[in-house]
Amino acid sequence: MSKAITYTNYGGPEVLTLTEVDTPEPGPGQVRIKVRAASVNPLDLKIRSGLMAAARPARFPERPGLDVAGVVEAAGPDAGAAPGDEVFGLAQGGGYAEYALLGRPVAKPAGVTFDTAAALVTVGETAYRGLQQLGVQPGETLLVHGGGGSVGIIAVQLAVARGVTVVTTAAEADLRQLTELGATAVRYGDGWADRVRAVAPQGVDRVFDTSGAGVLADSVALTGDPARVITIADMAAAEHGVRFSAGSPTERAEQALPELAALADAGKLDVPIGASYPLADAARAHADIEARRARGKVILLP
Repeated sequence: MSKAITYTNYGGPEVLTLTEVDTPEPGPGQVRIKVRAASVNPLDLKIRSGLMAAARPARFPERPGLDVAGVVEAAGPDAGAAPGDEVFGLAQGGGYAEYALLGRPVAKPAGVTFDTAAALVTVGETAYRGLQQLGVQPGETLLVHGGGGSVGIIAVQLAVARGVTVVTTAAEADLRQLTELGATAVRYGDGWADRVRAVAPQGVDRVFDTSGAGVLADSVALTGDPARVITIADMAAAEHGVRFSAGSPTERAEQALPELAALADAGKLDVPIGASYPLADAARAHADIEARRARGKVILLP
């Protein structure tokens, strides 16, 4: 037996409880890891609250959590790692736990912390996928909406590393950091399009919206083509002819994680960690995210 966070009905953070569960056994292609860090994602909160009940219903008792990093304890047949390996990836069957199963373990470089590895998984793959689906090319100018967010800040760094000129909209408090990462950062909110035109008089080739802040119409106007705009956050995408990238299993970029880990290991990718909590305090972590008391990625430590 081991401990994991579970919940038996939809609700607020208080439904999350630390529970005794059977320690999972790896099947073919799986490894069991001793979890050293688990990342909390906004999707976890949406599933817990019931907001995703139509698209992704909970399976009570639900075991939340997708992104984990840890040390392999046991491996099933044809698994991609061996006991003792340090790995990270998407948990199968819940990641807020002392032990988790991985079906596609990715080797964690020695120079990357467990916290950073766990924090990279979903937001890193999302940023990588968005740039891939947009078809961003070196030498182009890319506008990233929400550059201070957990997906946006990785998208900015990936694009800069690939030789793309990056302009980003963000909160006033994030502008300096984004400038230091190589982007031209402007304040979001009313008048953002004029501020973008002022700093990018050569025009904008493509737009990656990670904010969902009602920016699609003006983004299409900036590029002149809805096919050059993509969003991961605005459910009104279809109204503007814009692609909505939902991260379904068929469109996930599996190759993203090794590349992201290598960039982090080389010091070329920074993943801001906002706060860390003991596993037992998962409810407090969710509450702090909902109250916007936590900036950057939130990590649970079993």
